Amino acid sequence: MLKQFEEKMEKVIDNLSNEYSTIRAGRANPHILDKIKVDYYGQPTPLQQVANITVPEARCILIQPWEATLIKDIEKAILCSDLGITPNNDGKAVRLNFPELTEERRKELAKDVKKRGDNAKVAVRNIRRDANDAAKKMNKANEISDDELKQQEEEIQKLTDKFIAEIDKAIEAKSKEVLTV
Repeated sequence: MLKQFEEKMEKVIDNLSNEYSTIRAGRANPHILDKIKVDYYGQPTPLQQVANITVPEARCILIQPWEATLIKDIEKAILCSDLGITPNNDGKAVRLNFPELTEERRKELAKDVKKRGDNAKVAVRNIRRDANDAAKKMNKANEISDDELKQQEEEIQKLTDKFIAEIDKAIEAKSKEVLTV
Protein backbone atom coordinates (compact mmCIF):
# COMPACT_ATOMS: atom_id res chain seq x y z
CA MET A 1 0.00 0.00 0.00
CA LEU A 2 2.75 2.46 0.88
CA LYS A 3 4.50 1.98 -2.46
CA GLN A 4 1.86 3.87 -4.46
CA PHE A 5 1.99 6.85 -2.08
CA GLU A 6 5.79 6.85 -2.14
CA GLU A 7 5.70 6.96 -5.94
CA LYS A 8 3.31 9.92 -5.83
CA MET A 9 5.68 11.75 -3.47
CA GLU A 10 8.62 10.99 -5.78
CA LYS A 11 6.64 12.52 -8.66
CA VAL A 12 6.22 15.69 -6.59
CA ILE A 13 10.02 15.85 -6.13
CA ASP A 14 10.60 15.23 -9.87
CA ASN A 15 8.10 17.94 -10.75
CA LEU A 16 9.83 20.37 -8.38
CA SER A 17 13.20 19.57 -9.97
CA ASN A 18 11.76 20.26 -13.41
CA GLU A 19 10.29 23.56 -12.22
CA TYR A 20 13.62 24.56 -10.67
CA SER A 21 15.49 23.77 -13.88
CA THR A 22 13.43 26.45 -15.65
CA ILE A 23 14.43 29.16 -13.17
CA ARG A 24 17.45 30.90 -14.56
CA ALA A 25 20.05 32.11 -12.13
CA GLY A 26 22.08 34.37 -14.41
CA ARG A 27 23.81 31.47 -16.14
CA ALA A 28 22.66 30.06 -19.44
CA ASN A 29 20.74 26.83 -18.90
CA PRO A 30 19.30 25.14 -22.00
CA HIS A 31 16.47 23.65 -19.88
CA ILE A 32 14.73 27.02 -19.77
CA LEU A 33 13.81 26.34 -23.41
CA ASP A 34 12.17 22.96 -22.64
CA LYS A 35 8.61 24.29 -22.72
CA ILE A 36 9.02 26.43 -25.85
CA LYS A 37 7.27 25.11 -28.94
CA VAL A 38 7.90 26.32 -32.50
CA ASP A 39 5.38 26.26 -35.34
CA TYR A 40 6.91 23.64 -37.65
CA TYR A 41 4.80 22.92 -40.75
CA GLY A 42 1.67 23.83 -38.81
CA GLN A 43 2.54 21.64 -35.80
CA PRO A 44 3.67 23.04 -32.43
CA THR A 45 7.00 21.22 -32.03
CA PRO A 46 9.44 21.37 -29.08
CA LEU A 47 12.40 23.63 -29.88
CA GLN A 48 14.87 20.79 -29.16
CA GLN A 49 13.37 18.79 -32.06
CA VAL A 50 13.94 21.46 -34.70
CA ALA A 51 17.29 22.92 -33.63
CA ASN A 52 20.64 22.22 -32.04
CA ILE A 53 20.92 24.02 -28.68
CA THR A 54 24.37 24.70 -27.22
CA VAL A 55 25.90 26.86 -24.48
CA PRO A 56 29.13 28.30 -25.94
CA GLU A 57 29.62 30.72 -23.02
CA ALA A 58 28.31 31.00 -19.46
CA ARG A 59 25.76 33.68 -20.37
CA CYS A 60 24.81 32.68 -23.90
CA ILE A 61 22.66 29.99 -25.52
CA LEU A 62 23.11 29.31 -29.23
CA ILE A 63 20.16 27.86 -31.15
CA GLN A 64 21.01 26.51 -34.60
CA PRO A 65 17.86 25.38 -36.45
CA TRP A 66 18.04 22.43 -38.85
CA GLU A 67 16.30 24.62 -41.45
CA ALA A 68 17.22 28.30 -41.87
CA THR A 69 13.57 29.15 -42.57
CA LEU A 70 12.75 28.40 -38.90
CA ILE A 71 14.79 31.30 -37.49
CA LYS A 72 11.87 33.76 -37.56
CA ASP A 73 9.53 31.20 -35.96
CA ILE A 74 12.08 30.43 -33.22
CA GLU A 75 12.51 34.14 -32.50
CA LYS A 76 8.74 34.59 -32.35
CA ALA A 77 8.31 31.60 -29.99
CA ILE A 78 11.00 32.95 -27.63
CA LEU A 79 9.50 36.45 -27.65
CA CYS A 80 6.03 35.02 -26.89
CA SER A 81 7.37 32.93 -23.99
CA ASP A 82 7.83 34.43 -20.54
CA LEU A 83 11.65 34.17 -20.59
CA GLY A 84 12.16 37.91 -20.65
CA ILE A 85 15.10 37.64 -23.07
CA THR A 86 15.29 39.17 -26.52
CA PRO A 87 16.74 36.79 -29.11
CA ASN A 88 19.43 37.99 -31.56
CA ASN A 89 19.68 36.34 -34.97
CA ASP A 90 22.60 36.42 -37.39
CA GLY A 91 20.78 34.71 -40.27
CA LYS A 92 22.09 31.24 -39.40
CA ALA A 93 21.44 30.96 -35.68
CA VAL A 94 19.63 32.60 -32.77
CA ARG A 95 21.58 33.77 -29.73
CA LEU A 96 20.13 34.36 -26.29
CA ASN A 97 22.35 36.57 -24.13
CA PHE A 98 21.58 36.47 -20.43
CA PRO A 99 22.08 39.75 -18.58
CA GLU A 100 23.59 39.85 -15.11
CA LEU A 101 20.78 39.55 -12.56
CA THR A 102 20.18 42.49 -10.26
CA GLU A 103 20.10 41.95 -6.49
CA GLU A 104 16.36 42.71 -6.48
CA ARG A 105 15.69 40.14 -9.21
CA ARG A 106 17.75 37.54 -7.33
CA LYS A 107 15.62 38.08 -4.23
CA GLU A 108 12.43 37.75 -6.31
CA LEU A 109 13.71 34.48 -7.76
CA ALA A 110 14.60 33.22 -4.28
CA LYS A 111 11.02 33.97 -3.14
CA ASP A 112 9.69 32.11 -6.18
CA VAL A 113 11.94 29.14 -5.37
CA LYS A 114 10.60 29.08 -1.81
CA LYS A 115 6.98 29.39 -2.98
CA ARG A 116 7.35 26.49 -5.41
CA GLY A 117 9.01 24.42 -2.69
CA ASP A 118 6.18 25.20 -0.27
CA ASN A 119 3.65 24.12 -2.91
CA ALA A 120 5.52 20.83 -3.25
CA LYS A 121 5.40 20.37 0.54
CA VAL A 122 1.63 20.93 0.48
CA ALA A 123 1.32 18.30 -2.26
CA VAL A 124 3.33 15.80 -0.17
CA ARG A 125 1.17 16.50 2.88
CA ASN A 126 -1.97 15.96 0.80
CA ILE A 127 -0.60 12.59 -0.29
CA ARG A 128 0.07 11.80 3.40
CA ARG A 129 -3.55 12.63 4.22
CA ASP A 130 -4.78 10.38 1.41
CA ALA A 131 -2.53 7.55 2.64
CA ASN A 132 -3.77 7.92 6.21
CA ASP A 133 -7.39 7.95 4.99
CA ALA A 134 -6.77 4.76 3.00
CA ALA A 135 -5.24 3.08 6.07
CA LYS A 136 -8.21 4.12 8.24
CA LYS A 137 -10.65 2.73 5.68
CA MET A 138 -8.78 -0.58 5.71
CA ASN A 139 -9.00 -0.57 9.51
CA LYS A 140 -12.75 0.11 9.45
CA ALA A 141 -13.22 -2.72 6.96
CA ASN A 142 -11.31 -4.95 9.39
CA GLU A 143 -8.58 -5.58 6.80
CA ILE A 144 -5.92 -4.40 9.26
CA SER A 145 -5.87 -4.26 13.06
CA ASP A 146 -5.57 -1.13 15.20
CA ASP A 147 -1.89 -1.91 15.85
CA GLU A 148 -1.25 -2.29 12.12
CA LEU A 149 -3.07 1.02 11.54
CA LYS A 150 -0.81 2.75 14.04
CA GLN A 151 2.25 1.19 12.40
CA GLN A 152 1.03 2.26 8.92
CA GLU A 153 0.49 5.84 10.12
CA GLU A 154 4.01 5.93 11.60
CA GLU A 155 5.53 4.65 8.34
CA ILE A 156 3.49 7.18 6.34
CA GLN A 157 4.77 9.96 8.61
CA LYS A 158 8.39 8.78 8.22
CA LEU A 159 7.93 8.77 4.45
CA THR A 160 6.45 12.27 4.56
CA ASP A 161 9.30 13.56 6.74
CA LYS A 162 11.85 12.08 4.31
CA PHE A 163 10.31 13.83 1.30
CA ILE A 164 9.80 17.13 3.14
CA ALA A 165 13.52 17.06 4.06
CA GLU A 166 14.38 16.43 0.38
CA ILE A 167 12.25 19.41 -0.64
CA ASP A 168 13.96 21.58 2.00
CA LYS A 169 17.37 20.60 0.62
CA ALA A 170 16.23 21.41 -2.93
CA ILE A 171 14.88 24.81 -1.82
CA GLU A 172 18.12 25.62 -0.01
CA ALA A 173 20.32 24.54 -2.91
CA LYS A 174 18.34 26.45 -5.55
CA SER A 175 18.06 29.57 -3.35
CA LYS A 176 21.82 29.52 -2.82
CA GLU A 177 22.37 29.16 -6.58
CA VAL A 178 20.01 32.05 -7.34
CA LEU A 179 21.50 34.37 -4.71
CA THR A 180 25.14 33.66 -5.63
CA VAL A 181 26.58 36.48 -7.72
